[in-house]
Amino acid sequence: MTDAMAATLSDTGANALELTGVGRRFGALVALADITLKVRAGERRAVLGSNGAGKTTLFNTITGDFPPTEGQIRFFGEDVTTFPAHERIRRGLRRTYQISQLFNGLSVIDNIFLACRGVSRRRYSLIRPRRDDATMQQAERILQAVKLERERDRPVGELSHGQQRQLEIAMALAGAPRFILFDEPAAGLSPSERRDLVAILKSLPAHIGYIIIEHDLDVALRVSERVTMMHNGRIFKEGTPDEIERDPDVQAIYLGGGHG
Repeated sequence: MTDAMAATLSDTGANALELTGVGRRFGALVALADITLKVRAGERRAVLGSNGAGKTTLFNTITGDFPPTEGQIRFFGEDVTTFPAHERIRRGLRRTYQISQLFNGLSVIDNIFLACRGVSRRRYSLIRPRRDDATMQQAERILQAVKLERERDRPVGELSHGQQRQLEIAMALAGAPRFILFDEPAAGLSPSERRDLVAILKSLPAHIGYIIIEHDLDVALRVSERVTMMHNGRIFKEGTPDEIERDPDVQAIYLGGGHG
């Protein structure tokens, strides 16, 4: 899908994600219960909550890693509830993880190129690309978008933790994604690296929506338009960043009586 096509879809006002009555059980454990959520195309949403609130399980149901045991998931209007993870990826859904999943022995540009090749029709080709190869050119553009040009040829294992997080975002941008799930991208970052992360997220193309799970409220509230609070596997509150930050129930349960 081209950027223009994705932008057109965003302009229609359609929902990127619609979850209706979604639940997930692991035996007798109820990890998610009756999750009903709508996220517009191009919207930037934060999902917040204390440890064990169900945030990562929510991501796993959306991506297909742990399909829901109840309810329905629609992605840009298509019912993907029973689709395996790779089919959701083919439709433009991307995700980062709390634990880095990178090829440490390869260079930065090779990691991005492989991510781009992996979602292309030529993913099984063994021919080494030239610099004018279309997939390589896409990788170079993504490299610039996440501000890693100076690290282009460095082995990933030599990067700082913050740079590896930037690279994970780069790999999520491969293949013209329509929607991205960011799982705690600021974890372990220094204050300066967090500022860089905020700048990168804010500079993403407007048609690419995302949901961010993040324990750093300053990051989450700065890069989101709407916030969904979770508690004990359920949606607890929804609102704008200002509304959530000022909400007394949120402060009592999640913020420990106040924030900032």
